[in-house]
Amino acid sequence: MAKKIALITGAGSGLGKELALLFGQDYHIVLVGRTADKLEDVASFLSESTVITADVADPSSIQKLYEQLSEKNLLPDLLVNNAGVGHFGRAESLSYDQLNEMMHINAIGPMLLTNTLLADMKKKKSGIILNILSTAAQKGKVNETGYVASKYAFRGYSESLAKEVAQDGIRVVRAYMGGMNTPFWDHNHYVSDPDRLPDPKEIAERIYHQMDQDEIQAS
Repeated sequence: MAKKIALITGAGSGLGKELALLFGQDYHIVLVGRTADKLEDVASFLSESTVITADVADPSSIQKLYEQLSEKNLLPDLLVNNAGVGHFGRAESLSYDQLNEMMHINAIGPMLLTNTLLADMKKKKSGIILNILSTAAQKGKVNETGYVASKYAFRGYSESLAKEVAQDGIRVVRAYMGGMNTPFWDHNHYVSDPDRLPDPKEIAERIYHQMDQDEIQAS
């Protein structure tokens, strides 16, 4: 394959979609998400892409994804850990299922996916891992205890991994972005008017044009 390969999770909408459209100028894009129809829609705008449905919160799904990537010779040069979910409210209102979902989709899943792909990046002595961390990984916020905790966990992993793989030719880029007008808010009422938030295309462009930096303030 002539182009390098970029894998983007949560690529069916919002920031993931916009990043796919931008990185599609330079890479063959592997669009990963849970809803095939949304991924196929994004693929229709790309010159080179592959759609693979997977759930980053499920270890067996991650393993199946890795097997598919290996079989199709699509192991990525750029991994974008973008998929995320949020549940908001007072700390005592958050259920185990909500906390569990946030920790697995926002932290444990992308950690496991990254770990699964690391050996191949190390063999090539190259690779970029772009982790979408959110400003929630920088400071505590009222009514966001569980979400912030999941993002802090992924930030800690990202910063530690950056030091661990520095000698392997691998970069770990950490992007801190604020709220955006995306389907992220469709399943909760935490933000009453998402239309007042920045468009994900704007945030994606900031990230795309600052990929030479190890930390990106995209908010």
